[in-house]
Amino acid sequence: MKKVFISVSLFCMLSVMAQKFDTQKLTDTQGYTYETVKNDQSGVRVYTLKNGLKVYLAKNDDAPRIQTYIPVRTGSNNDPSENTGLAHYLEHMVFKGTSHLGTQDWAKEKVLLQQISDLYEQHKAEKDPTKKKDLYKKIDEVSQEASKYAIANEYDKAISSLGATGTNAHTWLDETVYKNNIPSNELEKWLKVEKERFSELVLRLFHTELEAVYEEYNRAQDNDGRLVNYAMMEALFPKHPNGQQTTIGTSEHLKSPSMVAIHKYFDTYYVPNNMAVVLVGDLDFDKTIKMVDQYFGSFKYKELPMKKMVTEEPMTKVVTRTVKSPSTPRLSLAWRTDSNGTQEARLADVVAEILSNSGDAGLIDLNINQKQKALGAGAYESPFKMYGSFNLTITPKEGQSFDEAKRLLLDQIDLVKKGQFPDWMLKAIVNDKKVQRMKMWETADGLATTLYGTYINGLTWEQELDEINQYEKIKKADVVQFANEFFKDNYVAVYKEKGVNDKLVRVENPGITPIKLNREAQSPFLKDILATKASEIKPEFIDYKAAIATSQIKDKKVSFVENKYNEVAQVNYIFPFGTDNDKELSLGVTVFQYLGTDKYTPEQLKEEFYKLGISNNFRTSNDQTVITLSGLESNMQKGVELMNHWLNNVKADKAIYDQTVKTILESREVAKKDKTRIMAALSNYAKYGKDSRMTDIISKERLQNINVAELMSKIKTLNQYPYEVFLYGKDHKSLEKAVKPYIVNTNLQPAKAKVYAEPATEGKVYFTNYDMVQMEMSKIAKGSNVNLGNFGKANVFNEYFGRGLSSIVFQEIRESKSLAYSAYVSYANATEKDHPNYVTNYIGTQSNKLPLAVNAMNDLMAQLPQIPAQFENSKGSALKQIASNRINRTNIFYSQLSLKKLGVDYDIRKDVYSEIQGLTLPQLTGFYNTEVKPLKYNTAIIGKRENLNMESINKMGEFKEMSLEEIFGY
Repeated sequence: MKKVFISVSLFCMLSVMAQKFDTQKLTDTQGYTYETVKNDQSGVRVYTLKNGLKVYLAKNDDAPRIQTYIPVRTGSNNDPSENTGLAHYLEHMVFKGTSHLGTQDWAKEKVLLQQISDLYEQHKAEKDPTKKKDLYKKIDEVSQEASKYAIANEYDKAISSLGATGTNAHTWLDETVYKNNIPSNELEKWLKVEKERFSELVLRLFHTELEAVYEEYNRAQDNDGRLVNYAMMEALFPKHPNGQQTTIGTSEHLKSPSMVAIHKYFDTYYVPNNMAVVLVGDLDFDKTIKMVDQYFGSFKYKELPMKKMVTEEPMTKVVTRTVKSPSTPRLSLAWRTDSNGTQEARLADVVAEILSNSGDAGLIDLNINQKQKALGAGAYESPFKMYGSFNLTITPKEGQSFDEAKRLLLDQIDLVKKGQFPDWMLKAIVNDKKVQRMKMWETADGLATTLYGTYINGLTWEQELDEINQYEKIKKADVVQFANEFFKDNYVAVYKEKGVNDKLVRVENPGITPIKLNREAQSPFLKDILATKASEIKPEFIDYKAAIATSQIKDKKVSFVENKYNEVAQVNYIFPFGTDNDKELSLGVTVFQYLGTDKYTPEQLKEEFYKLGISNNFRTSNDQTVITLSGLESNMQKGVELMNHWLNNVKADKAIYDQTVKTILESREVAKKDKTRIMAALSNYAKYGKDSRMTDIISKERLQNINVAELMSKIKTLNQYPYEVFLYGKDHKSLEKAVKPYIVNTNLQPAKAKVYAEPATEGKVYFTNYDMVQMEMSKIAKGSNVNLGNFGKANVFNEYFGRGLSSIVFQEIRESKSLAYSAYVSYANATEKDHPNYVTNYIGTQSNKLPLAVNAMNDLMAQLPQIPAQFENSKGSALKQIASNRINRTNIFYSQLSLKKLGVDYDIRKDVYSEIQGLTLPQLTGFYNTEVKPLKYNTAIIGKRENLNMESINKMGEFKEMSLEEIFGY
């Protein structure tokens, strides 16, 4: 066993992180009491307002922005058994406004909403199908009347006016979390808007949003991961709501909702003592807590209902489930574990890391994946608030039975039981956890995400910080004892077979008349938000020459950017050539990672990197090859030495190469069964035609006849080609010293890059058959060549018309007409000069609604809608986003590298900002009329052939059904 290398500086860093954490109670100058934890380098403060609301505050000066989360300690586990899916549907409805936000005349709207609620109760109670349909027609009629007073998406308009990004929410077992990232100068307005939306629930535009949830339900049925997870959870938790009610709910319950039950749920669980406000970013502690109290402190404390504790009996046998879908077979095994924060959950997590970890140095990594005994396998632990699951997954190779695949997984568990894993592994796992924690918590979103998770799981911040110390106490004997006691024939096995899913439930459209949106109307509340001016944030544009230090070693340019945040460093080798120059280069990089050297086996190389806390990554694109080392700066010199040893001394092995070829060929077949990859290939065909990078693959015959020694010579000689080095860390000199011994002058040049055509899109329709509930359509148009002078217009166009919750497309297609769960139009600028821009128009919906959705989209795109107030909102939002964003960390170097492809050597955001400042709606309309409106589209459609409406399809253009061989190129 080789001696583990841990530097003195690493010991110092780890000892700081291992210090004792003690909670201290302090009081600020205004009298607010808060908790902070001694030795917490994040400086988190936890306040509890008088009404029980928890407030988590932390500073991050990356940019003048604040990551916000409002977590509510409730989710689908609290759904009434007769109203599953309620928590998730409520999450959607919280975006609909209140009696002040989203209404033109609340007095009149309120009466109609009550009528709709009463009708839904009658509809839910009615058993006769014909009478239920009649009641739904009445609901639709009254909803039409009510919509005359509603203002759709007004919450989204208010939030986007702040310059917010990432506006969203999610619901899971025990949590519902609302998210925004806002400019720091807009904090008070954000608090005002959020206070308003959580102050009361108004279920306006209820039935159109219900249709969106139907669509989400149908999309879930086309998702293999969800199919397996639903079966897994149901078997693993036969009594507990973790497994007995899904977050999306049952189709029957979705068809018969109760507005009364939703209001009751909101009034019960959306109370301050069951909620938190998490703010991380550019903030002042004292000012912020005072503002939060000002707006949220008036919410009334309310006792929560006693929660019935549901406990599971221990599992004593293997429980099996089988699900089917068109994709490749795979097997999942799961053991029920204890809850988040328990010792058993930690031990299960450690076993998962011993099996499969970020360094690819676990037992599954080395014994199955590295040796290519399956197409892929892994392990992970998922702790929940109550219970958890330890999971093993494997995708068998062609001809490999499920039993053989299962045996491979269980053999690795047996090794853990016998203690047959390296003695250094536990220390390396803990060190890796510390590195990953550093990486995560250096960003506002990373720290804020951990904070809301801590709240949801009922843990203190001290407990969260101390968790790493608890991991350090775990010894090998503890792991072995746990494995022997825990892993028995007491698990769930889900067999995902290739076949027809005979359990699909299609939630049909109940018949909804498009509602009136009142797009130009504004409530007094929104007008007040728009009229309230915040202190201005001045944009800061980066001076690349000042931010990037450059030097030269031999004939290689070396760039350095300082890491001001932590001890994690990067060394990057960037080669200005890729698969356009040599399409076998990507193959060489793939094979290389399965090979060892004269000194190390492939498995030992993985272990050596993991010991050092250094990860390696290889990226090959059409015009670039990048090798990246990332990890502890104190060990980076050793990491660079190890990487260069590997590159220079890689040992060709024909047997490994032949096995890799088999894996590649099998993986190609896997891709041809995967809906997402089929749609990507079909869209690529619609965009580029039959001759593209995606279809220009290495043939099976060529793969089987390549000389692996010659292939590895491409890797061994990489150092002799042109490249540049990018260093990121604290100590410029030491990093430069680490790379200097291995740099040589250039004496080889890459082959000339192959040029791929970018043909015109000419109104053709390409279809591929796939067994699925929904249909997906992507229309793609080739535009004019990239024009730097239009970047601002494209930015505002996407914000105003095509993307986001407040865009015209979203409002019309989803909010008004309920024709699709997902719909957008995107104008994408080319990333390289002298290349064309593309416009993409996407719709994902039920097959019977696709013709209507296409017609609605065509109507929208006939002329750019003229809504001056919404244009000004979108323009202001775009300006605020640019003004409050900052380019930092490794993005400093890589943003400059990207701009060079456009022929730009400065921060182009300065020009974009200036362009948007002067932009008018007539100018945007002119841009649309010249750059978007005249374009012709090719269309890619995936779905079940029998569901195609050919009359509608033929109107789009010349139709052709594509085989998988045509779109993939093999």
